[in-house]
Amino acid sequence: MSERTRWIGLEGAVNARDLGGLPTTDGRATRRGRVLRADNLQELTVTDIRVLVDDYELKNIIDLRSDAEVRLEGPGPLTRVPSVTLHHLSLFTENGRIGPGDTTGDGDAGTDAGTVDMDKVLPWQTGDQDPEHERRSVIAYRGYLSERADSIIAALRVMARTDGSSLVHCAAGKDRTGVVCALALEITGVTREAIIADYAQTGERIDAILARLRSSTTYAADIDSRPADSHHPHAVIMERFLAHVDEDLGGTAAWLHGHGWTAEDTGALRSRLLD
Repeated sequence: MSERTRWIGLEGAVNARDLGGLPTTDGRATRRGRVLRADNLQELTVTDIRVLVDDYELKNIIDLRSDAEVRLEGPGPLTRVPSVTLHHLSLFTENGRIGPGDTTGDGDAGTDAGTVDMDKVLPWQTGDQDPEHERRSVIAYRGYLSERADSIIAALRVMARTDGSSLVHCAAGKDRTGVVCALALEITGVTREAIIADYAQTGERIDAILARLRSSTTYAADIDSRPADSHHPHAVIMERFLAHVDEDLGGTAAWLHGHGWTAEDTGALRSRLLD
């Protein structure tokens, strides 16, 4: 890992980095080697696995992909490592199951049918604003919260575990991973500027991320049908999402506590992530 950029050099993933070294509002910093984030893990090599397991003491994988993505892409080679535990925590309703806040009863028809709803998996932006003046990405991010608060709470609790490091990922390591990591960093006390900068940092690898996704039949058609810039993690997207959480949901802490998160959970996560 580079001390300057926090990137983790892996052959089989291009958007892997450490959430350590980020400043907090009280002058502290997040610990390195506690929570990692990445894109899809299907192509990890033996060397990659050794880096994660030996150098980072990886113990827990938080897989935010949908059921359909896991079926189509596979669970990945880390599932064959006995010391690593997989936590599959989709951010979509699955097979008719309704997440907290979802009152439609319809479930995620795309994933239920064995296909992938790409507007939710890889939300994209247009030049037009919707009636609420928010980008489509922000709407999708709000959906993660309304559909699967249970998965988000569970993911943050995994991050607070004391048995080695945790790695959270989705397909691109950009949207679903970006939202979960942002909420974890926010409740830990990381500065808003650092949270937004970490989200936008994925843009440094966006060409490589899109190239990887194009190599998969699961994602290729959607990637090729849209301008490359429509997938870019612009800082304003995370700014608007966090503003929505503040203004409409009472802030990250209030939203989390409203879905079962406790003061003890906050203490455990901060103890785990902060120097």
